[in-house]
Amino acid sequence: MSDQSERRPMVEWIESRGLVPYEVALSEMERRVAAMHEGRAGEAIWLLEHPPLYTAGTSARAKDLIDPDRFPVHVAGRGGQYTYHGPGQRVAYVMLDLNHRGRDVRAFVRQLEEWVIATLAEFNVVGEIREGRVGVWVRRPEKGLNPDGSVKEDKIAAIGIKLRRWISFHGISINVEPDLGHFGGIVPCGISDHGVTSLVDLGLPVTMADLDAALKKAFEATF
Repeated sequence: MSDQSERRPMVEWIESRGLVPYEVALSEMERRVAAMHEGRAGEAIWLLEHPPLYTAGTSARAKDLIDPDRFPVHVAGRGGQYTYHGPGQRVAYVMLDLNHRGRDVRAFVRQLEEWVIATLAEFNVVGEIREGRVGVWVRRPEKGLNPDGSVKEDKIAAIGIKLRRWISFHGISINVEPDLGHFGGIVPCGISDHGVTSLVDLGLPVTMADLDAALKKAFEATF
């Protein structure tokens, strides 16, 4: 481990019970990031669940919002397109200082992807990334082949971040046991020719506590 890594402060893990309204989460993230800029707070990862809602990233296309009246729609300010958040999905908001972790956005996104993949590996799930498709995917050979002969794949995790003066917020979401039908009101991340899955949908009786433990273990190994 480098000297720079050894000087990094401990990351505070915050866990919220119940469903956190999206507006509250945005406000709290803004407050925390401002405090970090001013040196009044350290890095944090906030684990939570939201009530059912859709968020629009900076690249969101109006045509991808199929059912605008189904759930509240929030402009997120993060990168990416439309995504869904709701009960049974673990959202991890990452407020990390890239001034101390290397000012490299692409490398940071790769770390987030590696973190999700390492977390899924704790449950023997092989997560993969795909060029041109944001997020983490799993192969579903039991669903057959695509027209081009490739194995069908489903998305299990989304990634979308924002940086302000090299401090990150927003983050990742992993589907544990959400209502997968709720994704039907949008084209998730602008991709219409692939499905969405969850750990429970894959036949794994994983709880939110199980996932949280895996996230913490994988974070230490990845970051």
